[in-house]
Amino acid sequence: MRWIATKTHGYLDYIMGMLLIAAPWIFGFAREGAETWVPVVLGAGVILYSFMTDYELGLSPVLSMRTHLMLDLIGGALLAISPWLFGFADYVWQPHLIFGILEIGAALMTKLVPSVEKRHQYHPHQRHTTAH
Repeated sequence: MRWIATKTHGYLDYIMGMLLIAAPWIFGFAREGAETWVPVVLGAGVILYSFMTDYELGLSPVLSMRTHLMLDLIGGALLAISPWLFGFADYVWQPHLIFGILEIGAALMTKLVPSVEKRHQYHPHQRHTTAH
C-alpha cells in the first residue's frame, strides 16, 4: 500500500541524501574505499535526481515520480548489497544494508502521483472540472 505522500518523500530524499554523504564519517567507517564512496555517490545521486523530479520539492520537472522511485529502488538495492558486492562486508555492512532497505521501503510505500497543487504549479491555467 502506498501511503507516503510525494511531498513527504521529497523531504526524506534530501535527508537521506545528506545522511548517506555523511554516513562514513558519522558512523566511523571511512577508509576511502568502496565502503566510503558507495554511500557518498548514491547520496549525491539521490539529491541530484530529487532536484530533477516532478514533485513538490523538485526544482526542475524532468523526471516522473515513477522514474524517481525506480531510481530509489535500484540505488537502495545496490546500497544494501554493496558490502558483499564490493568485498568490504568483513569491515562494515550494517549501515549499508539498513539504509538500503529503508530506501527500498520508502520507494515501495510512496504514492506515484504528486499532489494537485504541484500539477497546477506547472499548468496554472488547466482546470479540473466535473461533468454535470
